[in-house]
Amino acid sequence: MTYLADFITRIEKNDYPGFLKLWEEYCYSDEFDIDEYKKILQTALNSPLAAPFGKHVEKGLILWKKLSTPKEAFEVLKLIFQIQTTHSESLYEVGTECLQKMYPNDPNFQEKIRMVGLRPGENFQGALSNYELLTHLKKGNFVYHNGGWGASEILEVSVIREELALECEQVVGTKHLSFANAFKTLIPIGKDHFLARRFGDPDLLEKQAKEHPTEVLRSLLRDLGPKTAAEIKEELLDLVIPEKDWNRWWQNTRSKLKKDTKISCPKTLRLPFTLLDQAIPHEVAFYKALEAKPDVPTTIQMVYTFLRDFSETLKNEEFKTSLEKRIQDLLQEENLRDGERLSLLFFLEDLKVQEKRASLNELIKKIEDPDAFIKTVDIVAFKKRALTLMRSLREDWETIFLSLLFTVEQNIARDYLLQEIATLPGFEEKVTYLLEHPISYPDVFVWYFQKLIEEKSTLPYASPEGRAQFFEGFLILLDYVGKKNEHKDLAKKMLSILLHNRYKVVRDTMRGSTLEQVREFLLLSTKCRLLSDHDIKIIYSLAEVVYPKLAKDRKQDEVDEEIFWTTEKGYQTIKQRIERIATVETVENAKEIEEARSHGDLRENSEFKFALEKRARLQSELKSLSDQLQSARIITKADIPQDFVGIGCVVDCEDQKKQVQTFTILGPWDADPEQNILSFQSKIAKVMHGLRIGETFSFQGDEFKIMKITSYL
Repeated sequence: MTYLADFITRIEKNDYPGFLKLWEEYCYSDEFDIDEYKKILQTALNSPLAAPFGKHVEKGLILWKKLSTPKEAFEVLKLIFQIQTTHSESLYEVGTECLQKMYPNDPNFQEKIRMVGLRPGENFQGALSNYELLTHLKKGNFVYHNGGWGASEILEVSVIREELALECEQVVGTKHLSFANAFKTLIPIGKDHFLARRFGDPDLLEKQAKEHPTEVLRSLLRDLGPKTAAEIKEELLDLVIPEKDWNRWWQNTRSKLKKDTKISCPKTLRLPFTLLDQAIPHEVAFYKALEAKPDVPTTIQMVYTFLRDFSETLKNEEFKTSLEKRIQDLLQEENLRDGERLSLLFFLEDLKVQEKRASLNELIKKIEDPDAFIKTVDIVAFKKRALTLMRSLREDWETIFLSLLFTVEQNIARDYLLQEIATLPGFEEKVTYLLEHPISYPDVFVWYFQKLIEEKSTLPYASPEGRAQFFEGFLILLDYVGKKNEHKDLAKKMLSILLHNRYKVVRDTMRGSTLEQVREFLLLSTKCRLLSDHDIKIIYSLAEVVYPKLAKDRKQDEVDEEIFWTTEKGYQTIKQRIERIATVETVENAKEIEEARSHGDLRENSEFKFALEKRARLQSELKSLSDQLQSARIITKADIPQDFVGIGCVVDCEDQKKQVQTFTILGPWDADPEQNILSFQSKIAKVMHGLRIGETFSFQGDEFKIMKITSYL
């Protein structure tokens, strides 16, 4: 279709002179393609150039006369009649003659000619399409109403009144329509049309969709044109496939679509699925994609995906030999990375090229930097195969595997490593380091935490004490990833782990934890911005079930904390924070929600769900800070006690080693643990509260003595 692209370019540029010149050239061409001819006319009809083009479209009759079959001629002439604005006598004669050939035995021919206005000197634009519609208007036939009524079944037709009655998909009750309005709004559709089947017998269509999903999708794409996954869902959900069955049905259908030779599947779900004019064998489509000469990593991924999805094509010896040669050629390219070379050798091994086993073994043995090597293997399944070879061929595999545990990025590879090194002497030391530095390897930490909380886990730190330690690290990490946009997917995963099965991991961990550990969990939960007020209340309730004393402490805290102490600086900081949430972050979040919503398919749209979660967090934070601001009180000199520890005091404490630490007790808005500025709500501040110089207290196993009390102000 060499001309179509040129026509589209001129339409997009609104270049009418260029469009008209190209039309003149096209009409006098010696050879033409009927499909291209129809697409050119259809494109012009739907373009801004349609009105001026109406004076010149009649020249297309030069090509039209070359059409051999009446059906082809009628389809093209319908488009010409829809575009034309000349209403010439010659065009009238051509149209009348064409209708007589299409409907030679129509007893109402002249009456229909009158009703569609096909007369010399009259406006007969669209007359052929209207005649076709009139012929289609029979009881039991289907039409589509482009004004919003949807697919409709014809209940009654009155030629005398020039009126018909319809039962419509999108409106309730019987609708009556004059022929004049029908010409403007109705499109005839056959009983086998997807929309007619969906409206006329949805139960049968549902049965067919479940038994032969690709056939139904072929029908949908044939009749409605290319559709994205979201648009397909919109056409089928509830009307054909019940919502409760959708995910399972679509997953099953997607796997079958990949193997359908008449449906072109997009690379991403945002692009449309397309029905091909003719079936294309998988081998042909594969080689056509390779003709674009993609780079080596892309080629490797294409070959892997193809062999995984269409392994049966290897029964074709000619294709198998051709593929083997292409892979051998790739192996000869310069600057191949070791991981790419390994992947190509794996392909040859899968193709039963036996002599390549020695090359594989040699490659594995000579690797100097396993960490860097594994990163160059892009296919996860090949990473595991490479690790298996290392395990069998290298004496230093234990050291390599322990090192790789923190660097491999896929859980499948980590699972294999864990299986091999869980009992090695150095493994517990690696896990201890992970516990002490959760932020350094967040993905690995979450992966190991999931392994650890399994009921029958025998891994290091699988004891109640160990799980409590890891749970504390989990909460610290959750707060950290919630502040990092690059970790939003991990944050979502961690929240899912925490809230799964009615907070099971929280309940199980608290049952095996000490009172001090549970108090630390509660403190970390309160500080975590990702947790809503509702989540925090539930976590507190679960803690109070295990340790009822916490409920009594909380009631006392609520009394003590009616006043929300703060400094002038802290007060202004929170006011600015409230203003920023209300005027900046909430507006930005609204834009994020709208942008995510535009991607469609909201049930599978992670960006949309994360944006909604962010909105809930912002609303929760805004409410919390606003409530606190209502009860806030700025610390004055009169509020600070002189002879005992209280709000606004600077306290020097001496530990058992005679080392002095200085703590400043302020409100939570001013707290900075790294600078030893404590919130009056913190555990250590509550322990010190009311003590005088010379008195002692215990905290986390250490003994402290109050040496000096001064005023912060």
